Amino acid sequence: MPFTIVRNDITKMEVDAIVNAARHSLLGGGGVDGAIHRAAGPGLREECARLDGCDTGEAKITFGYRLPAHHVIHTVGPVWQDGRHGERRLLASCYTSALRVAAENGCRSVAFPLISAGAYGYPVREALQVATETIASYLAAAEDEPEVYLVLYGADVMSAARARFPDVQEYVDDVYTALDEAEAWRRKAYHLGNDMAPGAAAPSVGIGGRPSVHASAAKPAPAAEAMVSDAADILGALEDESFSEMLLRLIDERGMTDVQCYKKANVDRKLFSKIRSDRLYRPKKATAFAFAIALELDLRQTGELLAKAGYAISHSFKFDVIIEYFILHRHYDIFDINEALFAYDQPLLGA
Repeated sequence: MPFTIVRNDITKMEVDAIVNAARHSLLGGGGVDGAIHRAAGPGLREECARLDGCDTGEAKITFGYRLPAHHVIHTVGPVWQDGRHGERRLLASCYTSALRVAAENGCRSVAFPLISAGAYGYPVREALQVATETIASYLAAAEDEPEVYLVLYGADVMSAARARFPDVQEYVDDVYTALDEAEAWRRKAYHLGNDMAPGAAAPSVGIGGRPSVHASAAKPAPAAEAMVSDAADILGALEDESFSEMLLRLIDERGMTDVQCYKKANVDRKLFSKIRSDRLYRPKKATAFAFAIALELDLRQTGELLAKAGYAISHSFKFDVIIEYFILHRHYDIFDINEALFAYDQPLLGA
C-alpha cells in the first residue's frame, strides 16, 4: 500500500529510509532524534558532523549504520509558536523535502515520525493533519509509487487522531452492535478476507459462513436501508457482473483513469493489475471498501460493490461502522478515513 499509518518504534522499521526529526546541528538530541542516533551508533554522528547542519524545512541524507533502515533522512521541523509564524508551511516542507531526497537517492520505502510534535511543541492534532495531507498530496502527484509509513507512538497521538473526528465516536456508540468475544474471533478471518489467487472462488456467503447480520439487529443508521445485508442479494450479485467488471465499469462511468482510481484508493499498482486482469479476482474487504471510497459511491452502491466480492456491510464490526459514517457524510478522503480507523485500532483501507 502506498501510504499507511503504523504503531511502531521507528528505529526498528525495515525500510530504505527512516526520517529523523533532527536539530539544526544534526548531531543528535532528545526524543526521536536521540533514539535514532543511539540505535545507529557513532558512525551516524560522524557523518552528520560533515553535513554542516540543516535549515528548517529542508532535508539531508546519511547512511543508516546499525539501523535496519539503509538510510536516515534528517529534516528540521519548526518550533511551534502560535501558528502564525509559518509553522504549517515549514512543517509541510519537511515532509516534501524528505520525500524528494528519498526519490533522488532511490529509496522506495520511507518511514516518518510525527515531526515537531514532541519537544518542538507542535500540537499533535494539527501535526497529524499536516503529515497526512502533505504525504497524500505528494503521492497523488508522484510518478513513482514509494511506500510511505507514518509511524505513530503513544496514547496522546491516538487521542489526537480520535479528536479530529469527534462525531465518529457518537455514531459508533449509536450503531455498533458488539459480538461476544468468542463469536468475534470466529468471524474475524472472514470479515477481513484475503486477496485470492486469480480464478479462486468466493467463500460461502456471510460473516463466518452465515448470512450477514441484518441492519435491524442494531440501532438503525440514517441510511441503514441502503445496506446490502441479505445473503440472497450477495448470491445474486456474484452470479452476473464480477467485482472486477463492476469496478472497471464504474471507473469508466466516472471518467477516471486507472491510475487516478488506484491512487485515490491507496492501492498498489500491482494489486490493481491483478484485479483488472482476472474477472474472478476476489479482493480483501478493506480493498473493496477502498475502491468504493475512491469512486465516491453512496452506501447502496458501496454495498453492491462489496457484494460482488462476497461481502456485506455489518454493524457488528467497528471497521464497517466507521467507514459507513464517512460515506453517509460524503467524506471521501481515504487518508482521513484511515486516520480514524487507526485511532480505533482497525485495519486500514487499501491495506
